[in-house]
Amino acid sequence: MAEKGKESSLKQIANKIVKLFKEVKSELKKVVWLTRKQLINNTIAVFAICLLFGIIIWIVDFGFARIFEFTFK
Repeated sequence: MAEKGKESSLKQIANKIVKLFKEVKSELKKVVWLTRKQLINNTIAVFAICLLFGIIIWIVDFGFARIFEFTFK
């Protein structure tokens, strides 16, 4: 009797896993994927913004370093 309960439990778990993958597949079909051109443009924009902020942070850091150097020298 305990064996039958285990088999039933395993079947329920297997059915839940199968259902999960079917739902995932269904949801992935609904996704609107970027075109190659959009992906490249977005990637370039992200790199450009990161570079811009990096330069701004470097300038501010450099400025503060010079101010502290002048102040405490």
